[in-house]
Amino acid sequence: MLNLSPLFFTTIDDESCMHDELDLTSEQRAWIGSARTDVRDCLRSGIPRVLRASGYTEGVPQPRFFTQGSWAYKTLNSPAQRPQQADVDDGCYLPMSFVSQTRRPSTAATVFFAAAEEALKSLVEEKGWKLVTDKPTCIRIVIATYAHIDVPLYAIPDEEFVTLAKASMERYGYDSLTEAVNMAERDAWTALPADKVLLAHRECNWKPSDPRPVKEWFLSEVEAKGEQLRRVVRYLKAFRDWRWSSGGPASILLMAAASPLFEKRDRRDDLALLDVVAVLPARLRAGVDNPVDESESLTERLGKTGVEEAAKAFEELEKVLRGATDAGSPSQACIWMQGEFGPRFPNEPDRVKVVSVAATIVAAPATAGPSELVGRTKAG
Repeated sequence: MLNLSPLFFTTIDDESCMHDELDLTSEQRAWIGSARTDVRDCLRSGIPRVLRASGYTEGVPQPRFFTQGSWAYKTLNSPAQRPQQADVDDGCYLPMSFVSQTRRPSTAATVFFAAAEEALKSLVEEKGWKLVTDKPTCIRIVIATYAHIDVPLYAIPDEEFVTLAKASMERYGYDSLTEAVNMAERDAWTALPADKVLLAHRECNWKPSDPRPVKEWFLSEVEAKGEQLRRVVRYLKAFRDWRWSSGGPASILLMAAASPLFEKRDRRDDLALLDVVAVLPARLRAGVDNPVDESESLTERLGKTGVEEAAKAFEELEKVLRGATDAGSPSQACIWMQGEFGPRFPNEPDRVKVVSVAATIVAAPATAGPSELVGRTKAG
């Protein structure tokens, strides 16, 4: 049998691995971080300025921010092919008491979007960026050919707005919004839950949606099961990005589906990934819910056809990966892996180890322990 794990992940500085190839460069990360700071500074001063000019003369607060998504989970991969871009989600929050001063929720959502977009115009022009305003749930700023920043807009209960800047965040659940809320005759704040975080939506006005519990859930999963889980999620995303130039299963779907299936394999990322993809198709077909809100189906977003397409793709990956670990030729194994992951998987057959069945059994799933220490810091 073959041990492909050194080509998936290594801590040796002068050896390449796919995990490192998935990372953005340090220059790219610095550029994204600087751009995010510029966007925050612009909105922090610009939204109050625009709102005051629009007639909101009293108590206009500065918005607060919360990074969410892959950047926060440390599962962000660099783009595998065009037109893909690294996606950084940075939520912008205003207190509920201020947002609900506007009589109609639909008006408030429109005002919030308009104020943020107006505030960003000068920065976008100065930097040569692109402002995209047709996304239903966010404002998108394309900051480079390889990256964009999405800014979803939220109304948050006042007491949470006060504590939002604190490092320790409490868990808050949320309920689904009934269709009646979207009806014109129900365009009133009394139809919306006052104690929930609401996401501004260009078509549906406001929808209860709090990104913080998902972040807390995944970081807890990694803490309990180890960093190998985070790497396996990144490998699944890398396969998706090579298989689909656009579309495919969403990152949160892959994360939610894979986490319960994962079992640690000592120094064998190849087997840990194989364990997950062997059962992932059945998991997708059975349906995957939001891990912190069982009323929200993540597979429903993908649609029946999309789910079946993804399930078949992961079935094929399982066959190829199993064939590669069982192969007698390291060179052939590398060729097969590059077919599934692209050139970011190293074609270095001399680093593939031949191992016995007994050694493979030793790497069998063990009791979850603390995150392993690695020889150097890994980005992304």
